[in-house]
Amino acid sequence: MSLKNVRLEVMKHLEKDVESLIEKYLIPIDTIWQPTDFLPDSTKESFFEDVREIRELSKELDYDFWVVLVGDMITEEALPSYESWLMDVEGVDQVEPNGWSKWVRHWTGEENRHGDVLNKYLYLSGRVNMKEIEKTTQYLIADGHDIGTDRDPYKNFVYTSFQELATYISHNRVAKIAKNKGNKRLAKMCKIISGDEMRHHHAYSEFVERIFAVDPSQMMMAFHDMMKRKIAMPAHFLRESGDKIGTAFEEFSNTAQRIGVYTSTDYVDILQKLIERWDIGNITGLNEEAEKAREYLMKLPPRMYRLSERIKIPENSFQFKWVDPA
Repeated sequence: MSLKNVRLEVMKHLEKDVESLIEKYLIPIDTIWQPTDFLPDSTKESFFEDVREIRELSKELDYDFWVVLVGDMITEEALPSYESWLMDVEGVDQVEPNGWSKWVRHWTGEENRHGDVLNKYLYLSGRVNMKEIEKTTQYLIADGHDIGTDRDPYKNFVYTSFQELATYISHNRVAKIAKNKGNKRLAKMCKIISGDEMRHHHAYSEFVERIFAVDPSQMMMAFHDMMKRKIAMPAHFLRESGDKIGTAFEEFSNTAQRIGVYTSTDYVDILQKLIERWDIGNITGLNEEAEKAREYLMKLPPRMYRLSERIKIPENSFQFKWVDPA
């Protein structure tokens, strides 16, 4: 049986449990928070006063912070690309909807709120150039992305397990910075977004655990392949108006590292956490090729930690069109 057919069989085998996993990891629409819970209510007399408060508190946050918040928001707003990618994964059927397509749609519904609330907050803050942000967002969606997973569900679930934890770290750190500057509304908003990301990380990590239980060698190979090529961030094609694909991502990444929101060390920490979460050192039933893949994975974090220590981040801030330096 071909690898593709094996993966389809595994996805069908796991599909019987998807409904219970939706109940375990996703929150009913009528229960979960909505963007309006964190934004001024435009139907109330206090609306303009609340907006003034947002604008005043925004002055306490520096340029690099706003660059990172904008980049995080744009990454969240590129959700159409992520949904269309996941809907095309082997085993996900959107023509005759199955459990996996239901998962993707419900997950998308939860994730959609993140970009929505951050977008509105940025608009109200008065600190950013929304038109340039909107152009960048449209470019990112129009340019699409290639995360190196093809249609392989095993690789896609490794990617999402990693990426959801990365976004948890980023939003959680932004929340801490905002809190330290006295911006409780923004801090709470980013903190609750990070909570969503952590739930989603646990969900995708459990998908991988379940695959390891029935197809350990191929799941190990998929994990190995993704880490060998390195996890591409979903906004790696980020660009501003008038620039080429990907030109803004490196500077955005440098900014996030400079203020400690997401660093190269965090990348290696996530890899180590996944190795521990999936108990890679104790997986049994591996073939010879998968044993070599495991050996590579177990040795990878120490090597990457050494490399991360050598990385030097530019001290000067890059001037983005998104944010006025003043």
